[in-house]
Amino acid sequence: MTCAFAPLRISTDAFPPHRRLAMWREIFGRNITSVDIDPVGEEPFQADVTFHALPRVGAAFGRRSPARYTIGKRQLTEGGDGFGISILTSGAARIAHLGREFVIEAGNAVVMSGADPSDSLMYRGGRVVTIALPRAETAAFVPNLADAYRRLIPATSGPLRLLIRYLDMLRRDDLLIAPALAWKAATYIIDLAALAMGASTDATRLAEERSAGAARLLAVKADIVARLGDRDLSIAAIAAQHGITPRYVQSLFEREGTTFSAFLLNSRLARALHMLTGPGYDAHRISAIGYECGFSDLSYFNRAFRRLYGATPSEVREQARLAR
Repeated sequence: MTCAFAPLRISTDAFPPHRRLAMWREIFGRNITSVDIDPVGEEPFQADVTFHALPRVGAAFGRRSPARYTIGKRQLTEGGDGFGISILTSGAARIAHLGREFVIEAGNAVVMSGADPSDSLMYRGGRVVTIALPRAETAAFVPNLADAYRRLIPATSGPLRLLIRYLDMLRRDDLLIAPALAWKAATYIIDLAALAMGASTDATRLAEERSAGAARLLAVKADIVARLGDRDLSIAAIAAQHGITPRYVQSLFEREGTTFSAFLLNSRLARALHMLTGPGYDAHRISAIGYECGFSDLSYFNRAFRRLYGATPSEVREQARLAR
């Protein structure tokens, strides 16, 4: 079954080497974005972009070799109202837009109007994330939206960093194609983008309550799961990693009716279950699996595992072997 939000990817890797630039200019430059493309330097031209369409929001994740991307008056459609944020996640660029010139390093972002000419020079190849946003909905959050075009959003911006992390998690876990999550994910993206651009006080409060906390919790959970083997992992360590307080971390979990400790324990037990039932771990002793999942007390590991799954680790392993 075809997913309504399946991504579209185009890459010069799929083109004949001698035709890469010409085909990229035709497919990406003329048919998709209406932009002139000119390579810079001696490096062979390469580009790759994946488009994701969500309700009200579009996202494009791209990789580019050094090149100049120019949108002039002749490329702009009459009455065009395109609008969004361009985030450089690696590389270096210079962007001239609406009378301002920005030097962009990794982690910086600029607000771009697709209805006005722009000249973007990627002088060190890297990766770009572009987010197309609904102008009216975003303008309701950001007073004097036109002023956002005159400011660079620095890599130190908390909302921008959270937006990048949230997009990365959605993409990595294929959540951008899940119809049940699409509307909520789009709302979170709009809210985080508005916060990064400078939302009003009331809008900031709404966006923080509605989206920033949820996106932050996803990021916190991802880092917990990545560190399950750390037997000293604590709420204080996770809070410090995210630059927030332990109490705020706990409040994020409380919104879901759980706690940091419960999530950590259940995640460790889920990891242990996966290892105990997977053939790739048959040679691992059960004690080694417990330690690898972050348990320093094996008696506690056995009790907690049995309480959650109704059987001991050794019983679960034996059942899995018999079922193969």
